[in-house]
Amino acid sequence: MTRLIRLAAELQSLLDSESWKNCLIGGIVLQRWGEPRLTKDVDMTVLTGFDGEEQVVDLLLSRFAGRRPDTREFALLNQVLLIQSADGIGIDVALGALPFEERKKERASSFDFLCDCRLRTCSAEDFVVMKAFANRERDWLDVETVLIRQGGRLEWKQIMAEL
Repeated sequence: MTRLIRLAAELQSLLDSESWKNCLIGGIVLQRWGEPRLTKDVDMTVLTGFDGEEQVVDLLLSRFAGRRPDTREFALLNQVLLIQSADGIGIDVALGALPFEERKKERASSFDFLCDCRLRTCSAEDFVVMKAFANRERDWLDVETVLIRQGGRLEWKQIMAEL
C-alpha cells in the first residue's frame, strides 16, 4: 500500500505543478473513510473541462506508459486515461468536466497517510455517490464500510442531492 500512496503523491504533485485541480477517488480513499481493503491501483479525477483533456492526457502520457495500444484516443473518447507506473501499477485518471466533479473537487480535503504523504481525497459523501453509480458488488461493500465507520457524520442531504 505504501507504494500506491507514494505513486498517488507523485501524480498529485505533477498535476498540482500544472495547476490542474484534482483529487483521489477509489480504493486509496477507502483507507480514509471506510474499512481498508487491498487495492491495486491509483484512481484520480482531474478537472479538464470539455476542452482541456488533450493537455492533461499528453502530459501524463509523457510520464507514464499507456495500458492500451490506443490509450490517447480511448481517453479522449471515454474521459478516462488508463496508464501505469514504471513498475506496472495501474493508474486510472478520470477527466472531469461535469458539475458534480467540480463540486467533488471543491469538497475534497487533505489527509495524512501513514507513509508521511499528504493526499487530497474526495469526501466520504462523494465517495458514496461515486460507488453507488458504479453499482458493482464490491462498490456496495465499500459503501457499507463507509456507512459503518462514518455513522452519523455523513451529510445525507448532500448525498441524496448528488444522487
